[in-house]
Amino acid sequence: MRIAILALQGAFLEHEQMLQRLGIDFFEVRQLADWQQPKDGLIIPGGESTTMGKLLFDLGLQEPIQKAIREGLPVFGTCAGLILLAKNVEGDSENTRAHSQLAMMDITANRNAYGRQLGSFYTVAAFKGIGNDVPMTFIRAPFISKVSDNVEVLSEVNGNIVAAREGNMLVTSFHPELDTDTRIHEYFIKMI
Repeated sequence: MRIAILALQGAFLEHEQMLQRLGIDFFEVRQLADWQQPKDGLIIPGGESTTMGKLLFDLGLQEPIQKAIREGLPVFGTCAGLILLAKNVEGDSENTRAHSQLAMMDITANRNAYGRQLGSFYTVAAFKGIGNDVPMTFIRAPFISKVSDNVEVLSEVNGNIVAAREGNMLVTSFHPELDTDTRIHEYFIKMI
């Protein structure tokens, strides 16, 4: 098994460390040539979603990644990755979405829903299929304000959706790569 990690910006190193702990092979995607390598899944890390989206478009990665996801490639987006995968982001125009997002998952994201850096927090909550004691680190996190019928809600914190799955797509508002618990990455690996 080999997982591609989008390494344009953000917390990709932490995902690499998590995969190393699990003994999973991975490679970084920084340009279109990297994307051509064989892969069994993709991780889109947290970071600055606007910057990452612009780079995806400018580097010619947006369409090949969309095509691979449409064809069934498992993808896991954390924080900014959730925003990039969401079909709708509150406050964004359709033009913005078309040129800076992947817009694959039938969810609406509320960007920076938990405020600025000072609004960051840590909690432990239930995650469907994993347990009631999953650690969650939120940093300027979004949450999911709306899901379609084909999206499974996996976790909620204070009444807000913070994890969901639609077919081959998994998203979390929080950063499981920043904690020592490997269960969410293991959940993604089982999806593959």
